[in-house]
Amino acid sequence: MGTPAETRWLSSEEMGSWLALNAVMIKLPFALDAQLQRDAGLSHFEYQVLAGLSQSPGRSMRMSDLAVLANGSLSRLSHVVGRLEKRGWAKREPDPEDGRFTLALLTDKGWDKVVATAPGHVAAVRKYVFDALTPEQARQLAEIGARVIQAIDPGDHCLDFQRGPATDG
Repeated sequence: MGTPAETRWLSSEEMGSWLALNAVMIKLPFALDAQLQRDAGLSHFEYQVLAGLSQSPGRSMRMSDLAVLANGSLSRLSHVVGRLEKRGWAKREPDPEDGRFTLALLTDKGWDKVVATAPGHVAAVRKYVFDALTPEQARQLAEIGARVIQAIDPGDHCLDFQRGPATDG
């Protein structure tokens, strides 16, 4: 870090952009979590886990990869998958390709939960994000997000997991 004389302070325009982004980082997760809790009895993190599994080949994924996808620690994921198991939505088993790893699997009941929950979640994402943007702004948002993620963690592959909606088996 530089000394105060060397610090590249934010311009007025940059400060406005930063404050807007900061507000989005605080308010959007809260709004999405509230919708999911109200409509589906799920936290946003729980939904991310279920949706991630629903979009994975065989509806299963190594716990370590799922933690990256859901942007959580392996410990947090383990607790959440435990809760999902109690509800019959997920299960864990050793990875048959390498027993050192554990797979999280989405059950049929978990698939049904994702299918029932997804329309309300998509409606909230559309309402809070995409209805407020033009198509060009939405494309810019994707590019901006990818650039910020790469600046934070050049090796991050979180966006590699992004695929279409969880609508097929």
